[in-house]
Amino acid sequence: MNLHKLILTNNACYKAGRTITPKGIMVHSTGANNPNLKRYVGPDDGLLGKNQYNNHWNQNTPDGRQVCVHGFIGKLADGSIATYQTLPWNMRGWHCGGSGNDTHISFEICEDGLTDAAYFNSVYKEAVELCVYLCKQYRLTEKDIICHSEGAKLGIASNHGDVMHWFPKHGKSMDTFRADVKSGLASAASVESTAPKKYYRIQLGAYSVKANADAMLGKVKVAGFTDAFIKYSE
Repeated sequence: MNLHKLILTNNACYKAGRTITPKGIMVHSTGANNPNLKRYVGPDDGLLGKNQYNNHWNQNTPDGRQVCVHGFIGKLADGSIATYQTLPWNMRGWHCGGSGNDTHISFEICEDGLTDAAYFNSVYKEAVELCVYLCKQYRLTEKDIICHSEGAKLGIASNHGDVMHWFPKHGKSMDTFRADVKSGLASAASVESTAPKKYYRIQLGAYSVKANADAMLGKVKVAGFTDAFIKYSE
C-alpha cells in the first residue's frame, strides 16, 4: 500500500469535529471518469499535481455539497497508484447519506472509464491492502466491510450503486473483495507469528551492598517474576 496523508482541514466535515468508534468500512467509488487524486485531494503536495480548477474537496462545501470521506485511492501525477488519508480514521465522515456515517470508515476509489483492467487491478489491490490495514488497526474483520450499494440495502446509506456497477466488469464483487481481505489478514497474522520476538530487560535497582540486592531479588520473585536475576558489574 502506498499510503499518504493530507487531511481536508478546510472541509466543513472536519471542522464539525465529531468522532466515531469504527464498526465497519464502507467502500465507495467516485462515479466520474477522472482517476486523478488531485481532483479530490489538495492542495498539491508535490506528488498529487496541481488541480487547475481548484475544485478539490479541501474546502468548506466542495461543489456546494456537504461531503467528505476518510480516504481516496487513485493516480498521482506520475501515474502511480496511491492512497490518501483525508480525515482521521475515527472522525465522523459525510459519505453515505445515512446512519453509516456514524459507524463506518469510508474511502473512495477514483473511477476511470471503467474498462481499463490494469488500472482496476491496481486500485483494487490498493483497496484490499487499505482494508487489511484498517481491520488490523480497529480489530475488524472482512465481514465488517461493505460497499455503498450494500449499505443502501441494509438501510444505512442512500441509494447508490457503487461499487457494483464497476467491479463485475472485471470479474470481481464485494464477496471476492472480502475474501481477498480475509487472505490478506491471514497472511499478515502468519508473518507476525513467525517474526523474531524482541525482549526488553528492566533494571529495578542498583545496590552497593549485596545483601540489599538479594533482598530486592527475593521480593521480586515472590511477586511472580521468577526469572529475575542479579548481574554484577564494576
